[in-house]
Amino acid sequence: MAGRRLLVVHAHPDDEVLTTGGLLAAHAAAGDQVTLVTCTLGEEGEILLPEIAHLAADQQDDLASHRVAELAAAMSALGVTDSRLLGGAGTYRDSGMMGEPSNDRDGTFWRADLREAADHLVAVIRETRPQVLVTYDDFGGYGHPDHIQAHRVATYAAVLAAVPSYRPDLGPAWDIPRWFWTAFPASEVRRGIEALRAVGDTSDFATMDPDDLPFTVPDDAVAAIVDVREQLPAKRGAMEAHASQINLEEGFFALSNNEGMPIFDKEYFRLAKGTLPRSPVTDLFDGLPG
Repeated sequence: MAGRRLLVVHAHPDDEVLTTGGLLAAHAAAGDQVTLVTCTLGEEGEILLPEIAHLAADQQDDLASHRVAELAAAMSALGVTDSRLLGGAGTYRDSGMMGEPSNDRDGTFWRADLREAADHLVAVIRETRPQVLVTYDDFGGYGHPDHIQAHRVATYAAVLAAVPSYRPDLGPAWDIPRWFWTAFPASEVRRGIEALRAVGDTSDFATMDPDDLPFTVPDDAVAAIVDVREQLPAKRGAMEAHASQINLEEGFFALSNNEGMPIFDKEYFRLAKGTLPRSPVTDLFDGLPG
């Protein structure tokens, strides 16, 4: 199987855009094989659109189908043609934020059997044979239970997929040579908070001490910095597709009045497995055989 092959594993629809949207768009545009696996349907997401507020989990509980449609539209914007739901649609339910009663519901991803969930991904790994895997770190980026579980499932699946004697019915063994975790470098987060404060933002995020945020990493831990300025139109289009979750008119991004964070034009990654010819690289495939 020739060419560059990328596998990206995220927890919910819209997660893929914020930290890897430019990466996905860049590799799709280059003709590389890009596979996105989303682990839940995002049923517990906070709805930002009043006209679909009735779909919330505490209402008629039909947000899932809406978010699947948003995900499909986002993939169209990014040019990604291989987007999959782990185990198929509805296999795992969004668990909600850590400590919420929704964590204990039957079928939530947080409560999923690790080996069962990993086996679904083993089959995808052996089919697509990626050279690069991208997922969250062990904290799930910011501590969401589904993000933590996505990290666990992706890690376990990548290990199991490489063992020839493990579940040969799932396909020939494949060892992914390079793994990355998404990252938020401390200096970039600090600059973002300072920019929000400069325009008078008083949201919880803007008032936080950057040194107290648990999801940032030291700048020297970043092993890859991918410039995605050329992909910003596609990335913005994908964000617009996730309208139930991302508001580009006010609040965090606030593109209409320039108050808030810009869409990130660089995406950052930590190296979790493999070696690099230098650090940081600007291409996750740098140094890998074609």
